[in-house]
Amino acid sequence: MGFDHSLNIGDIIDNRQLIGIFKCSPQGGMRRSLETNTLILISDHTKSVYDDRWISNDILHYSGIGLEGDQKIEAAPNKTLAGSADNGINIYLFEVFEKGKYLYRGRVELYDQPYQAKQPDRNDQLRNVWIFPIKIVGEGSQYQVPDTLIKKKQQTKERIAKRLSDKILFLRAVHSNKRPVSRQVGSSTYELNVYVSELAIRRADGICQLCDRPAPFEDAKGLPFLECHHITWLSKGAEDTIENTVALCPNCHRKMHMLNLKMDVKKLKEEAQKNCCQLTINGKVIYV
Repeated sequence: MGFDHSLNIGDIIDNRQLIGIFKCSPQGGMRRSLETNTLILISDHTKSVYDDRWISNDILHYSGIGLEGDQKIEAAPNKTLAGSADNGINIYLFEVFEKGKYLYRGRVELYDQPYQAKQPDRNDQLRNVWIFPIKIVGEGSQYQVPDTLIKKKQQTKERIAKRLSDKILFLRAVHSNKRPVSRQVGSSTYELNVYVSELAIRRADGICQLCDRPAPFEDAKGLPFLECHHITWLSKGAEDTIENTVALCPNCHRKMHMLNLKMDVKKLKEEAQKNCCQLTINGKVIYV
């Protein structure tokens, strides 16, 4: 039996209301309340420490709590979530697309066994993170996040990625989840991994990786304009990875989606492979 919080799927509340309803802590991504026997999970897209990934419209691979060093599954509230199938706690999910605004997604349950993955911590040191596969249950599983919020999330992540050094960007791109984020917003859409996309564009250094010509124009910030392209399309089940990603001028990008010629695909695969092996850090080329 769930807790009577009187919220509707898609409602947006502030932190004060969240605390008042669930009697939980005023901060943190996982908030346990003994008074209401609830665990509040917050997937905050305005921050970059945790890499929560939607596998489908109702299944989220949610990163455990802990900002520095290896996460411990025995630590509360990771332990509470890991044991939620037996401890009778009610778990509710909120997403944050704009600072201070908590969008209610619904009640969730642990869908599969927790597993470990590599992610950078807030000091950009690689560490082990616990990932909890959770599934929205009830009417929340049919809810579609407004397209405007999805775009806002992507823009926020892109700004974060652009501020990263080459070294940290490479670290995050390599250790990101390879499965593309899938959302239902009228029709299926994919949220590109911003670290992989930004790395591909930086490595191209203003030159289209298909026609080998300079970008045809600069963006509003004076940077050469190239677009990220997945050699094997995500819609065909491909992974969102460095080895499947290149940077193209708008003309070549359109050409690939219209014709996808075998000779062009072959060239792009070779370019992407060079990208995987070569990285420039602080003006020096290293091979990885």
